[in-house]
Amino acid sequence: MRKATTGKPATARRAARKPAEPLVDLAVGRRIRDLRRARQMSLEMVAARTKLSIGFVSQIERGLSSPSLRVLATLADVLGVGIAALFGTTPNDDAAANGVVTREAQRAELKLWRSGVSKQLLSPAGSESRLNLFLVHLAPGGSTGDELYTHDGEEAGLVLEGEMTLTVDAETWTLKQGDSFRFASRRPHSFSNPDADANAVVLWVNCVTAAG
Repeated sequence: MRKATTGKPATARRAARKPAEPLVDLAVGRRIRDLRRARQMSLEMVAARTKLSIGFVSQIERGLSSPSLRVLATLADVLGVGIAALFGTTPNDDAAANGVVTREAQRAELKLWRSGVSKQLLSPAGSESRLNLFLVHLAPGGSTGDELYTHDGEEAGLVLEGEMTLTVDAETWTLKQGDSFRFASRRPHSFSNPDADANAVVLWVNCVTAAG
């Protein structure tokens, strides 16, 4: 005799198993679209300045494509903001701390789930901020990709856990716990976690100068 099924219908069970990652892409895409429209820029204008196709920019805005950190940095540059402006914000009930303090539970996060890179925004969120502090988590093998990228500003960091491979221009370093770095963001760069088993955590600072 066939055993009766219980619980949620099959369609509901499939929906429950649907990964949350596309929702991250959707939120980032909406933020990019809102910033573009606030600056009265067309898709064609953004595509031309980023050297991305109009279709690809449109897919990113609709949450249909998961952009790399390189692509997000390029888009942020053209929109005249730091990458922190692409993060979602979390409600802050502490009025006295607003704009000054960020509680651990209130950190905005940007998960680049395809590349194994996750950035938590430690400084208060806001598109006008020029100095931002991040906690970057690199999954085993996580990487910004083989292609070097550039953007506005300057950056520095400290490896808190694990190790990170950093490439700036034509030189590559392996940084371990306690090692730190600083470089102008206009210098072509990329980074990755070379460890296939352990995560890496980096305290990262970005300072941008582009006009909003």
